[in-house]
Amino acid sequence: MTDYGHDLLFGTFITPTAQPATHAVELAVVADHAGLDLVMFQDHPYQPKFLDTWTLLSYVAARTERVHLSGNVLNLPLRPPSVLARSAASLDLLSGGRFELGIGAGGFWDAIEAMGGRRLTPGQAVNALDEAIQVIRQIWAAGQPGGVHVNGEYYQVDGAKRGPAPAHDIGIWLGAYKPKMLKLTGRAADGWLPSLSYLPGGPDDLTEGNKHIDEAALSAGRAPSDVRRLLNLSGRFSQSSRGLLDGPPDQWAEELAGLALDHGVSAFILMGDEPAAIELFAAEVAPATRELVAAERGDAAHTGT
Repeated sequence: MTDYGHDLLFGTFITPTAQPATHAVELAVVADHAGLDLVMFQDHPYQPKFLDTWTLLSYVAARTERVHLSGNVLNLPLRPPSVLARSAASLDLLSGGRFELGIGAGGFWDAIEAMGGRRLTPGQAVNALDEAIQVIRQIWAAGQPGGVHVNGEYYQVDGAKRGPAPAHDIGIWLGAYKPKMLKLTGRAADGWLPSLSYLPGGPDDLTEGNKHIDEAALSAGRAPSDVRRLLNLSGRFSQSSRGLLDGPPDQWAEELAGLALDHGVSAFILMGDEPAAIELFAAEVAPATRELVAAERGDAAHTGT
């Protein structure tokens, strides 16, 4: 059993399509009313068929009341970290502490370069993200004396004023798959945000990823529990079981409970743009999963295992 000590969260991952422009907003409102914890949007600034994710996040924050919002994940190469930090803190303040910072190192380099971004190798992109996290955390540290100083290879910030401080401790969640990114996640981030469909070995790859993160966290003087484990999910609701996350809600709940208990996943993000699926996920899968996990962990605590 793997337990990093976080309450279970459930959310939805929405494609910010521009046609019709209100569709993504309406889905976010559905998720908010249904009681989900998170609404997240893809971020591909080079994709003209998508709305700009930052603009969409700001608009959705004004249309919702309780749900937390994030990119999944924001494209760092096209978003300078010092500006991103202030934008994140500002939206967190305006929304009453409902913003989280999902961020990635970049991947579609032809498109990034076409938009004016700098092309980096995968290793360089991880190093750049490491520097960016330092910049972001220093900007947020409004109560510390002096200005922000990060003299990196990719980002140089020399004396920028700190602040504003966000309304709550914004989580920095990284989309990570390879060992170097996983180690950065353990060393410097607050969450690991992969997609199950991108893990070649399926759920078994979570074990290896957790190992890299846990070791890096401990080496940096952190606890592995400092890093929340999130997971993007794709699947289908149907009357009979046809495979992993392809079946009725009770099957989904059992499988998600297994991911929570075996791998320490504490946030499940449903990928899809169907209001009925979002409502079913919130109304049936989320409470059933929480009940199964609580029962199992309660039994384990009672028996001392």
